[in-house]
Amino acid sequence: MARTDNDTWDLASSVGATATMVAAARALATNADEPVIDDPFAAPLVRAVGVDFFTKLVDENFDLSVLEPEAAEGLTRFANGMAARTRFFDDFFLEASRAGIRQSVILASGLDSRAYRLPWPEGSVVFEIDQPDVIEFKTKTLAERGALPTTDRRTVAVDLRFDWPAALAEAGFDPTRPTAWIAEGLFGYLPPEAQDRLLDRITELSAPGSRIAVEGVPATTEEDREAIAARMRDFSDRWRAHGFDLDFTELVFLGDRADVTDYLEGHGWKTTGMTSNELLIHTGLPPVDEDEQIGSIVYVSATR
Repeated sequence: MARTDNDTWDLASSVGATATMVAAARALATNADEPVIDDPFAAPLVRAVGVDFFTKLVDENFDLSVLEPEAAEGLTRFANGMAARTRFFDDFFLEASRAGIRQSVILASGLDSRAYRLPWPEGSVVFEIDQPDVIEFKTKTLAERGALPTTDRRTVAVDLRFDWPAALAEAGFDPTRPTAWIAEGLFGYLPPEAQDRLLDRITELSAPGSRIAVEGVPATTEEDREAIAARMRDFSDRWRAHGFDLDFTELVFLGDRADVTDYLEGHGWKTTGMTSNELLIHTGLPPVDEDEQIGSIVYVSATR
């Protein structure tokens, strides 16, 4: 189903299902022979959502060889990409903590378990923002499994299309304190103007010394859009062959949009960044051939 202005979802449908897909990739990466991440909560959360194909993937005894070679290779590439991405944002929070930042915000938190698995310093507060049903599901699922946050975790159950700054303030957010923000796997699901609006609000709420890390998606020409859409359809077809029917072309917003690095620098942030392949190499994982990439993703961190 195509996106609409006020659409909603759970973790087995639409944009929500991509959070489950990414959690399944984190579980695969955690079970790798030489893992670069450790997310012990990914698999339990995926099982609780109950999408059959992803439930099979997170089984520790799952053997990729049961898949056709092309599908197995694609799944390995995807798991590597999500492992590198996870490591990037993990390291961002760890570095921000070492710099003395004790207030963090995870935008569109989905099945993110950082508030439960990272070694947050004493006095840290982590705010998680997402749709109410998503927040409730994760909180309840982890509580039923006896999981406890490793920090002061505060949930903010609100859609980012609504007045999330007000909801964040009600949860105790202090805009006078430096904050570490992340937007992981988010911008592609936002229209261009919504991306700008989100970054504007973050900037307004960020005291000097604040930091932000984002996964930036590129602007696309008409020719680019056709090529990217074709790769997305191929990606969807691979999943559909195994019982997971989700058309990724209906979930994302292609077209012209601000370059996230330029936008942040134009609003008083000092940035550094790397491409997805540079991140893979930095993390010790194999890069991806250009014809297997879906757009030129960049990973940007910035300080105000």
